[in-house]
Amino acid sequence: MLKELFEFRKTDRKWHLPVLAGVCVGLPVLVGYYTDHLQDGKIASMAALVILYIQSQSIARRMIVLMASSFGIMVSFAVGVLFGFHPVVASVVLGLYAFAVHLVLYYVKMVRPPGNFFFIMIASVAISMPFNLETAPYQIGLAGIGTMISCILGLAYSLVTLRKVRAQDEVIKVSKNQYVNFVESVTFGSFVGLSLLIAYMLDLEKAYWVPTSCAAVMQGVSATHVWQRSAQRILGTFLGLVLTWFILLLQPSLLAISISIIVLQIIVEFLVVRNYAIAVIFITILTIFLAETGTALTVDPTTLIRTRFFDILIGSIVGAVGGWVLYNEKLHFLATRQIRATRFSMARRKKAVE
Repeated sequence: MLKELFEFRKTDRKWHLPVLAGVCVGLPVLVGYYTDHLQDGKIASMAALVILYIQSQSIARRMIVLMASSFGIMVSFAVGVLFGFHPVVASVVLGLYAFAVHLVLYYVKMVRPPGNFFFIMIASVAISMPFNLETAPYQIGLAGIGTMISCILGLAYSLVTLRKVRAQDEVIKVSKNQYVNFVESVTFGSFVGLSLLIAYMLDLEKAYWVPTSCAAVMQGVSATHVWQRSAQRILGTFLGLVLTWFILLLQPSLLAISISIIVLQIIVEFLVVRNYAIAVIFITILTIFLAETGTALTVDPTTLIRTRFFDILIGSIVGAVGGWVLYNEKLHFLATRQIRATRFSMARRKKAVE
């Protein structure tokens, strides 16, 4: 773990992809700042993170995935703003939605990072916003604007940078056992929903930090990796919050914060594939600048930083426990065997009735 804290991994990611991500995320924020609608710009900016789903080397496949992911981001936001009227309902709905997203993404083989994370993050943020049906269409529209910006810039970027790829190189194959996938999806959804419920039970002001941190930690590919990510996230978050605290004490202007969001997004995308622990430091600063309102950033930064660390600590712990369950082979075997037995029993009963 100590080695991974300082090790920089090699990657084939091009330098211009982080720049594209920074432009897509930063453009709505700048527009929001200059039109005196900064918070609306931040909503569109979070939806613009869909640009990170550009992965294929075929322009047709890339745009299909990007547009489908944009639709998924809008659905995530819609689910959040429509079901945030009660803590228990919100927790159950978020858990069910996380289950469905995890199940579907494995089926269509979208398992490479960022995977299900941004769909869960957007839904968590939206479901924790003050419930107001009258403003829901407007807010969903803002999310749509963010995805449109990413699709347009993503298309232009692809036309400039993509090389030609044969169609057969882009065939999608589904090889994961359906029972294992189902058990993993149930586990993932259960812990994401539980983390939001815990946040509500503790009466946390910004409940979405807990399920977002939980989902981020559970992105690991093994139990050991999940625990490593949990430790790295807690340490990186602590350092990031300290750095954020120093920055906020300088009382930066809203314009400076808006420009910082672009720079931070570029840095994050450059680092996240090379060293996760260091990337989390800048992810922490970026998410605080994106998620918090202008007054919260300037009035009392000390209280803000203390509260955010507590939120992320809880989410990381829940995510670490969820990761242990997610990759526990014995529990997987028992759950899979029970599902098979139940399905076989139901089939026999149906046949007997017929």
